Amino acid sequence: MASSVPGPIALPESKFDLSTYWGRVRHCAEISDPTMLLTTSSSLDSAKKLISDYRNGILSKMTPELWHAKKVLDSTVHPDTGETVLLPFRMSCCVLSNLVVTAGMLTPGLGTAGTLFWQVANQSLNVAINTANANKSHPLSTTQLIQNYTIAVTASCSVALGLNSIVPRLKSLSQNTRLVLGRLVPFAAVVTAGIVNVFAMRSEEIRKGITVFDKNGDEVGTSKTAAKYAVGETAASRVINATPIMVIPPLILVRLQKGFLKGKGTGIQTLTNLGLILTTSLVALPFALAVFPQYQGISVHKLESTLAGKKDKDGNEIETVFFNRGI
Repeated sequence: MASSVPGPIALPESKFDLSTYWGRVRHCAEISDPTMLLTTSSSLDSAKKLISDYRNGILSKMTPELWHAKKVLDSTVHPDTGETVLLPFRMSCCVLSNLVVTAGMLTPGLGTAGTLFWQVANQSLNVAINTANANKSHPLSTTQLIQNYTIAVTASCSVALGLNSIVPRLKSLSQNTRLVLGRLVPFAAVVTAGIVNVFAMRSEEIRKGITVFDKNGDEVGTSKTAAKYAVGETAASRVINATPIMVIPPLILVRLQKGFLKGKGTGIQTLTNLGLILTTSLVALPFALAVFPQYQGISVHKLESTLAGKKDKDGNEIETVFFNRGI
């Protein structure tokens, strides 16, 4: 993220109004823009140089080139460490990274082995994305990562297999209703495991607190309350993001299989499924990410008393602090 580039002058958060939902949608559409995957090392270095020049007073105002440089960094660099996020786990790659595993989970007629395989694959990807993009105040050890990964996989597989065995037994429901419920089993498993995954992977943040900053980007202290906000909102955003992607395509596919796709081969049905998932993901992702600001402010009066009364470098009492929610 561009905010990780040091300098005494604060960088505008966005060219859009992040106090509004629509402004955040437009901002999130930029950081999740798949074209940012084409960013080269040289263009990343150039972006860092431009942002550094602005933050150190060499450039006096934001220009289209500076806004583009900020977009490059926001979609490529971790806001806490300043390090480049591994390509498959960047938000600009989120849609493409999830396309294959989502299509796998939503494939009709998966047996036990197929269900287990795709749930494990999905949670493996989630853990990697969580680890790459989480607030870095308290990074997890390898042992903690393995433990939390095991918890998430167990949760998703248990829900998926459990519901798959229950739905066919609901004889009081019509065959069509059971078919629809069966197609929604992956959604229930993903939502359950997604919530467990976020809280497990970021448990250290809740236990120890996360770093909060003043408006100048200077560290003020750590807050467990801010960590609860950050982790809770991230878990909620996972549910919001998964809902359209895991619900809309299978329901449309059920309808198409009774009409346009009836009698069509597996290849055509698979391509249709992939197209539905890709389209829904591209449209839904910015709207889901925008529900909660990633880098947000909170009054110090809502946090621990130890943070109250502190002053910034200009001698002004700090009323609002900021933290990176993580993704």
